[in-house]
Amino acid sequence: MSEKIELEVVVPGELTGKRLDQVIAQLFSEFSRTRLQSWIKDGFVTVDGKQVRPREKLYGGERIRVNATVEPMEAHAGEDIPLDIVYEDDQIIIVNKPAGLVVHPAIGHRTGTLLNALLHHFPDIALVPRAGIVHRLDMDTTGLMVVAKTIQAQTELVCQLQDRSMGREYEAIAQGVMTGGGCVDEPIGRHPKNRLKMGVVKSGKDAVTHYRVLHKLRLHTHVRLKLETGRTHQIRVHMAHINYPLAGDQLYGGRFRMMKGASEEMQETLQGFKRQALHAKKLELWHPATREMMCWEVDLPEDFQQLLAALQQDSKDYVDDDDY
Repeated sequence: MSEKIELEVVVPGELTGKRLDQVIAQLFSEFSRTRLQSWIKDGFVTVDGKQVRPREKLYGGERIRVNATVEPMEAHAGEDIPLDIVYEDDQIIIVNKPAGLVVHPAIGHRTGTLLNALLHHFPDIALVPRAGIVHRLDMDTTGLMVVAKTIQAQTELVCQLQDRSMGREYEAIAQGVMTGGGCVDEPIGRHPKNRLKMGVVKSGKDAVTHYRVLHKLRLHTHVRLKLETGRTHQIRVHMAHINYPLAGDQLYGGRFRMMKGASEEMQETLQGFKRQALHAKKLELWHPATREMMCWEVDLPEDFQQLLAALQQDSKDYVDDDDY
C-alpha cells in the first residue's frame, strides 16, 4: 500500500538565491535529500506550475508544489526486538531506548536496529520516511525518543525540532569537578582529522547546550543538560570541548585514567563502564494532532545508577579518610 504526498509552500525570502534542491531540503526536511532529488527529476515537484532543474536558483515568493507517492520501505525488514514503549497513540510512539541499540541501519549494523523493531511493532510505519524516526540517540546513549506514526506527525515534530519548541533534557556524569553550570554555544561539524568524530569547528552548524550541576563528586560531576539544537554527538563534543568529557566516552574522553585514591572496586567499576554516561531523561513536545503539551521522564538505567552510586560512595569514603 502506498501513500500520496501533497505539499505546498511559498519560498520564504531568507532562502533567496538558493537552488531548488537546497530549498526543498530545508522546507521538507522530514524527507531525505535523495528522495527529494528523485521527486524533482521525476517531475513530481513544480515551481509556479513548471518543472525546473534541481540546480535552478529561486528568489523568494515562488510557490512549490509536491505531488508524489511514498512506497513502503522494502530495504529493511521488521524484526521482533523488544521495545520499552513509554507512550503510544495513533500519531506518536515514545520509546525508552536501551544502551547498545542502534537507531537506524548503517554499515556494520544492517539489522537489529530500532528501525527494524518499529517495522515489526507497527508495519504501517514503513510508509513514513525513516520509519518515523525524527531524531536519534547514539548507540550507547539511553533514554527517550519520539517516533512519528504518520507523515503529518513527522512533519510537525520536525518543525518543533527546528524551531526549538521540543524540550530534551539529559543527565550525564562528567569527568572533573565543575564549579557551576553554564552554556556552551559553539558550532559543531565533522572533525578535520578524524572522520569518525565530530568537533567544534568554525564551519560547523550552530549548537547550543545548557548544563547545570546536580551533584559534585570527588573527581566527577553529575550534571543535567538541555539541548537547544540536536547536532551529532552534541553533548559529548561540547563537554569534551570545555574539558569535562563524559565518563566512559571511548571516542571523546581520551585514554582511561586511574582515579587517585580510589578503591580497587571503584577502579574496576569505572573501567568496566564501556559507554558514555549519558541518558535522555526528559522529553516534552506539543502533540502533533491535539496540540497538547506532553511530557515524559524516565529513570536512569541500572548501569548508570550503579556507576553514580559507586562514585558517591567513593566521595564519602575519601572524605571520611581525611577526617582521621
